[in-house]
Amino acid sequence: MVFHNGDLVGLQDHRSTHLAVVEAVQGSKLRLRVGFEAKSQVLPQRQLQLICPLPSGVEPPQRLGAFPWKLTAERLVAAAPSRSAWGAGWLLLQEADQPLSLAEFSDLVCGQQEPEALAACWLALVGPQQWFRFKQGEVEARSLEELKPLRRERRLKAIALQEEQRWLALLRARTPLDPSSLSASMLERLASLKAFASAELEFTDLDEALRQSLSSLHLGQERGPIRHLLVDLGQWDPHQLVTMAGTTWSSGFSAELLELAQCLDASAAEEQPGDLERLDLTAQRVVTVDDDDTRDIDDALAYERLADGRERIWIHVADPGRLIPAGSPLDLEARRRGSSLYLAQGNLPMFPELLSTGVFSLRASQRCAAWSTWVELAEDGDIAAYGIQRSWVKPIYRLSYSDADDLIELAPPQDSDLADLDQLLRRRRDWRLQRGALQMDLAEGRIRAHDGDPTLEITEPSPSRQLVAEAMILAGAVAARFGQENALALPYRSQLPADLPPPAQLEALPDGAVRFAAIKRCLSRGLMGTAPAAHFSLGLPAYVQTTSPIRRYGDLVVQRQIAAQLDGGIPLAEPALQELIESFDAAVREGIGIAREDQRHWQQVWFEAHKGEQWRAQFLRWLRPQDRLGLVRIDELAMDLAAECPAGCEPGALLLLRVQQVDSLRDQLRLIAAAS
Repeated sequence: MVFHNGDLVGLQDHRSTHLAVVEAVQGSKLRLRVGFEAKSQVLPQRQLQLICPLPSGVEPPQRLGAFPWKLTAERLVAAAPSRSAWGAGWLLLQEADQPLSLAEFSDLVCGQQEPEALAACWLALVGPQQWFRFKQGEVEARSLEELKPLRRERRLKAIALQEEQRWLALLRARTPLDPSSLSASMLERLASLKAFASAELEFTDLDEALRQSLSSLHLGQERGPIRHLLVDLGQWDPHQLVTMAGTTWSSGFSAELLELAQCLDASAAEEQPGDLERLDLTAQRVVTVDDDDTRDIDDALAYERLADGRERIWIHVADPGRLIPAGSPLDLEARRRGSSLYLAQGNLPMFPELLSTGVFSLRASQRCAAWSTWVELAEDGDIAAYGIQRSWVKPIYRLSYSDADDLIELAPPQDSDLADLDQLLRRRRDWRLQRGALQMDLAEGRIRAHDGDPTLEITEPSPSRQLVAEAMILAGAVAARFGQENALALPYRSQLPADLPPPAQLEALPDGAVRFAAIKRCLSRGLMGTAPAAHFSLGLPAYVQTTSPIRRYGDLVVQRQIAAQLDGGIPLAEPALQELIESFDAAVREGIGIAREDQRHWQQVWFEAHKGEQWRAQFLRWLRPQDRLGLVRIDELAMDLAAECPAGCEPGALLLLRVQQVDSLRDQLRLIAAAS
């Protein structure tokens, strides 16, 4: 039944009987008094519903608002049966136990059989009422036994409708929610939304009613809009990392592990197995060089000139294995993590912070347990002699990279150790470069976050950073040589040789980022195995990472293998070591993925705050030429980023870069570059 301009329309001719009928078009909405409640309803497809026979000789009019009925919404409301008449009719039909025709029912509850009364009764009967059953033109009264479940169902539907309306109102308001004020079903829906936003569920996994409510708000099936909604509702951290959900990093250390850490911290001063055999180097002028905010200090350096004039480089590394036995609960937790995780808002350590920044750390003016490697270099920079042993060290002071740069440059006579180390390690670096090592030092930009605000920090390749990096590579080369000489299985790092462009082609490219980009695209990924193999970009015949046992579980494994060899124990054989490597390498790769997502997210947050700016950039190379997607270098930000570039760009071309689109909650950043 449809109203148009206030009139009732939809009359059809029912073949030869000439009956006036009402066609309720599916999806059309009526607002009129049905029974005794005024409400809005949507009628299903109901064709050829009998209203009243036509007078003799009268052709069916095209509208019910025309002669002979002139039915209007107002007349239908006026003709509708009253509440008392409706109830009285139900009682009478109950007693009669006999069905009535529509006309008889209209006469019973309305006292007439006029067309508007018939139409009003028909509307009431096919509406949401529960008292009567209307089938094939006959009206029957339902029994009380039938009405009870219907009433209960109606009540539940009303409650569900009210709940749905409140839910939609909360979503539309987009204001912070108080979870304690929500019903259990709403909390369940909220949890489903969070699971969808964090990629734990797909859209099709959501409850159908929830999908419908989202569709009614035009939110679609993408996660980005849902994250925006949850942020507005106060139910989503805008900087939440999707890849971290469900990992060991999301739960932190258990209370039991933290209690164990406290016990180890309290017993650290007590004598441990092997302490009496440690070499006492506490009188050595040991220094640490780190970033200002580094708290877990796991390496230190010292310079020694022997009586015969020989020079030694000392590299001291923290020894967490002194307090953490293999297979202990804290060791197993460190293995699960694989490494410390460095994020824009702070670090998540591999060991509890009480240990990693406390007794494990090489703190200034503190007697610290360490693994110490000494190296003497030949004139050409090769390793002439070396030694590895447990020790006690006592760093005299902690240096920042800026402080260390000053000491290297000024080389004061009373404190020239760093300048002397710098000369030795430069010799060592030259030796590696002659054997094909690649040196691609560029400033590196990284986004850090303080109280939710992103800041850009640029790390410049300074002499002290190069010194420390070379010393760490040297320690890894010594450990690898020790492993080779003793047929010791270690987690060796290697890299296959790369097929680099011809020297003339490289020299034709601008030096720096453009040339480095051409080289990097040819490099293969690093490998890890239990047998020594060459590392192409380091220019070494064998290499292991060994200088960060507080931060990398693999480095702790190296220390334990060397300790077993030196102590006459039984190191892990290759199959057992390979199994151990596989147990933590997956966690390491997972951590790398989380850190990359974190940095990408904070880059997007940073660009959201600077989206009106422009930057000069240099075209490096094409990533997807068909999409005009290229890699560009922004020196001002010290970043290499993907951007849409002009067609035909050549390496080294100068461009002007701007943000075209950025949305950190949708994980979107689109940069566009134009010719400068």
